[in-house]
Amino acid sequence: MVLEEFIKEWNDDGGTVRVRTSGSTGKPKEMLVEKERMAASARITCSFLGLKRGDTALLCMPLDYIAGKMMVVRSLVCGLRLIAVEPSGHPLAGLQANGNTPISFAAMVPMQVYNSMQVEEEREMLRGIRHLIIGGGAIDSTLSAALNDFPNAVWSTYGMTETLSHIALRRLNGDGASDWYTPFDGVGVKVDCQLRIVIDAPHVCNEVLVTNDIGEMAPDGRRFKVLGRMDNTICSGGIKIRMEEVEDTIRPFADFKFLITKKKDSRLGEAVVMLVEGDRVSDAREICRNVLPKYRQPRIYIKVERLPMTETGKPARREAQIIAEGA
Repeated sequence: MVLEEFIKEWNDDGGTVRVRTSGSTGKPKEMLVEKERMAASARITCSFLGLKRGDTALLCMPLDYIAGKMMVVRSLVCGLRLIAVEPSGHPLAGLQANGNTPISFAAMVPMQVYNSMQVEEEREMLRGIRHLIIGGGAIDSTLSAALNDFPNAVWSTYGMTETLSHIALRRLNGDGASDWYTPFDGVGVKVDCQLRIVIDAPHVCNEVLVTNDIGEMAPDGRRFKVLGRMDNTICSGGIKIRMEEVEDTIRPFADFKFLITKKKDSRLGEAVVMLVEGDRVSDAREICRNVLPKYRQPRIYIKVERLPMTETGKPARREAQIIAEGA
């Protein structure tokens, strides 16, 4: 979808907009969302960040998904000046030819932020963004540490298509940096008996949403952490292992791309599998032996040319499991 098409759709007489889920845990699906709720979400975000009419907003994500659509809606509803670039791994590269364009607000996925950090000119532009929100995937500790000294606000978002983008933020840098997400006003969050995060956000979603995210509530009963996903849990020999936790343990020692997944195992029930991009399987095996408890170490290592990822930069977990099952 191109920008003009979406603006035309937004301004037509229909009360809904069609969006696609990202497909991070399964096949992407389409859903209809109400324009009125999208507008409410836009106003809440802009109010929280103190964005005002005339501020610049960077659109650098596909318009097929809610994150891209919401950047346009925020601009239309709150009077922001939209700067649109072709979605890519280096969203700031195309802006350099236009000089130092000041950007008040931008939303990116972790891959775009990481790539921009590797190029000096892009890194300086990234540092100049007044409010940078990062969503669509986990932010690892290495990237988080690299953002810590940014002079402007950098935020991690929590949300999904069903909540019309994010319903909570946590600061990644500065004095307000925190491991805990703070929901917007009017949003209730709790964890159920299975530790699943439950969201009550009536302004954007007409029903209480039970997610597949595993969470922990802060002592104040309002803020929360995201520990992983229920469907990213491996039950191996009766022990429950979270894929994200294993990846977080390995990541500081690995200078290559990898992904933890699983496959059925007649003895263990499910076995831990590691997909490794390129010719680094032997290195991966050595690192895992050194930093992981034996029960968390992968039973199988698979070399892949490229890790499976969704269009929005998230690990394509279902596709990764299919690769593992076929090995």
